[in-house]
Amino acid sequence: MLHPDAHAAYHLHRAQLTPQMRGVLERMARAGRAPLHSLTPQAARAAYAAGAEVLEVPRAPLPRVEDLHIPARDGCALPARLYAPSARAEAPALPLLLYLHGGGFTIGSIATHDILCRELARLTPCMVVSLDYRLAPEHPFPTATHDAWDALAWLAQHAHTLGADPARLAVGGDSAGGTLAAVNAILARDAGLPLALQLLIYPGCTAHQDTPSHRRYAQGLVLEAPAIEWFFGHYVRSPEQRTDWRFAPLLAPDVEGVAPAWIGLAECDPLVDEGIDYADKLRAAGVPVELEIYRGVTHEFIKMGRVLPEARQAHTDAARALRHAFEGN
Repeated sequence: MLHPDAHAAYHLHRAQLTPQMRGVLERMARAGRAPLHSLTPQAARAAYAAGAEVLEVPRAPLPRVEDLHIPARDGCALPARLYAPSARAEAPALPLLLYLHGGGFTIGSIATHDILCRELARLTPCMVVSLDYRLAPEHPFPTATHDAWDALAWLAQHAHTLGADPARLAVGGDSAGGTLAAVNAILARDAGLPLALQLLIYPGCTAHQDTPSHRRYAQGLVLEAPAIEWFFGHYVRSPEQRTDWRFAPLLAPDVEGVAPAWIGLAECDPLVDEGIDYADKLRAAGVPVELEIYRGVTHEFIKMGRVLPEARQAHTDAARALRHAFEGN
């Protein structure tokens, strides 16, 4: 949210923003809602859910949308939602994307990312399974990492029972979900599970949020420094956890042989530098990377397709990357 004390920072960046993005921020400022980091986690989840679809494209109808549960290693049944652009009886088996929502490991859900997952399923086309991994502070690090990996491993074993092709799997997510997707790609490499693609939308990759873009875009542009501190303060509880590569994939000792990556970043985002750095890390290890930086937009833009053409373009670009990756497998 845009705070009154962030107006100076906002005007500093105003020239970088598209007119549509400026309009979004101005409406947010006029709304005067309490910033998420001033709320309890429970209240923040409700506030985020209430506004999650306000700027989204229309909800795409799909022939198949099903709720299911995926078992975690501790016996918890994790809620998930399956989206498919064709009915179950229709052949052939579909490629499958496991999608992990954003929200700083603290907020967000299947419901808040329902429209985005429908778009990816429709445009690719492919099956998408969206996971409600457990959230902090009730479930701090590394629970979300475990849940994401447990879901991917289960889907690899049970894809055929869902009508999906186990030979054509991908993992993706936005923000914190992008972090989880990047970690899943490394774990999949280690487990000998081939993935067609890791789809990373403005992923978090650093341990300490100390890149120049974190300073440049600290206030006034949807995701602010106090919110990042609030999210991660609930999720990681010690310096050792901060520097665990499962929280900060840039610290992974080796990314050679992980799945090819499509990385979509927002130019005016605290996370943009670490996304570029992670793309460089993958490329240096010989991993094919397609990097797109959407100019003049902020974090969370992918969910603003009703007003931002860049969001609709990102939907199209991500789906094209998935389609090409699945066609190559």
